[in-house]
Amino acid sequence: MNFDTLFALAKEKGIEDLQVYYSGGTSFDIEVFKGSLEKYTIADTAKLSVKGIYDKKMGTVTTEIINSDQFEFIVDSVIASAKAIDNDDEVFIYEGDDHYKEVEGLYNKALEEVDPKRKIEDTLKLEELVKTEDERVTMVQAFYGDGTTNVLIQNSKGLKLEKKVNVGVFGAYVIASDGDDQRTAIEYQQSNIYDDFDLEKIAREGAKKACALLGAKPVESGAYEVILQNSASTALLAPHVPMFSAQNVQKGVSLLKGKKDQIIANELVSIIDDPFMKKSSKSGSFDDEGVATTYKKVIDKGTLTGYLYDLRTAKKDDVQSTGNGFKNGIHPTNFYIDAGNTSLEDAIASLEKGLLITELAGTHAGCNFVSGDFSLQASGYLIENGKKTRPVALITVAGNYLDLLNDVTQVCNDTKMNFSFIGSPSIKIKSLQISGK
Repeated sequence: MNFDTLFALAKEKGIEDLQVYYSGGTSFDIEVFKGSLEKYTIADTAKLSVKGIYDKKMGTVTTEIINSDQFEFIVDSVIASAKAIDNDDEVFIYEGDDHYKEVEGLYNKALEEVDPKRKIEDTLKLEELVKTEDERVTMVQAFYGDGTTNVLIQNSKGLKLEKKVNVGVFGAYVIASDGDDQRTAIEYQQSNIYDDFDLEKIAREGAKKACALLGAKPVESGAYEVILQNSASTALLAPHVPMFSAQNVQKGVSLLKGKKDQIIANELVSIIDDPFMKKSSKSGSFDDEGVATTYKKVIDKGTLTGYLYDLRTAKKDDVQSTGNGFKNGIHPTNFYIDAGNTSLEDAIASLEKGLLITELAGTHAGCNFVSGDFSLQASGYLIENGKKTRPVALITVAGNYLDLLNDVTQVCNDTKMNFSFIGSPSIKIKSLQISGK
């Protein structure tokens, strides 16, 4: 859509500067259960967010009706919104950066061109593959989904940025039972290259996860050396991401306030925000404010190097925005603990006695990013003399996230990202308090 008419109308009505943010796309989702297609959804979405400076106030409006007939309404709404602002905070529209990195692998047209019939057949095949992996698998729900998103940022200062991204995911929810015990698991794979999907591997790992924990029992309470498997470590990192937000630091609700350039983790730990990762819908050369994104280590070999900024918080601290202004707040792009060189198998073999924790439950309710404290239900395996000796469940693991990062003794090479593209490899922890029997 051509927004020149909108910009001209805004100027005519006294708006100093105006910026539009358009996000639209399509999504395709299917689920199969007991050999039948249970869900088949194709959806189109589009949203236009407009902000403008009127009488030194920033007015905003968002609409899902996007056509030139709405321009008068949009401009009037921006002015009305600005008139309702009663604070004197300085506002501005960003003119843009000199350079934006070209990011490869954001969009793969071939993924959209895969016949939906093939996607359905493969999802049915995935369900069947999981069932045949182990006779103790009693129920499977397999799913596939993909989506394409188009983003446009344009403003009256001459900035115009566009990107198009897509990604797909295959996965399965698995329930296993031995008659006395029942366990669940989820396994999935994300990519925007259809041939990347390994259905046999997803089926094998999903069934293995669910069945291996059958008969799990608690261990004695106490302090244990622990390996957090990649998915568990990711689940624990995700609710603590807000502590890296400059907004929370400035509000005094982050444990990291005043700790820039200090050692806050073991030197084995680096945490990266990478907007240039291939095959990720979170990647891109600019954020929602039009700021060029950057690859950065917020923790580099144990040292906190800085925080994640948008334009407003960067101005307050008199620094440059890090390009993390997303969804009217501060959010990471692809955020993960950097991988080490150790395999998970070698990490397990190095454990004389301890626990391999594979799942953590209740991470949002059981984690406090302000204090860093966590207390979570967990399951996994007892490790003795370097081998898994039995499955473990009904235990609670408790600690503080910064203490945990300080107690890391090994970082593995098996990084896994969650659906929000937050990720971690498996990590070995010197000691964690376990409540069991």
